[in-house]
Amino acid sequence: QVQLIESGGGLMQAGASLRLSCVLSGRTVSRYAMGWFRQAPGKEREFVASIGRTDWNTYYADSAKGRFTISRDNAKNEVYLQMDSLNLEDTGVYYCAASTKLWAETRSSEYDFWGRGTQVTVSS
Repeated sequence: QVQLIESGGGLMQAGASLRLSCVLSGRTVSRYAMGWFRQAPGKEREFVASIGRTDWNTYYADSAKGRFTISRDNAKNEVYLQMDSLNLEDTGVYYCAASTKLWAETRSSEYDFWGRGTQVTVSS
């Protein structure tokens, strides 16, 4: 059974950097396209970034472009989200997700497995 566990969240000041990690167990991460989503208080879950299964093409939400970087290490079965220049709007629970699709996906409905999330709070 596939399990995803996120880590790396915390309380950060605006302008700081943070790296989230997601480890996949039960299967090899190379079988999946991977994505990061987030949910702010009172809002729906939204797409942040994704990376393809084999081509490693990446896609980003407009809010993440130029500040966030998604990457993967298949040897470690891990996916990462490097977040720079954090701002207050980045506050939320960040979820890692795995998709059996080949390409990097932006819709949450395309993902088959989800982690429980890690909290990121950005203060001024």
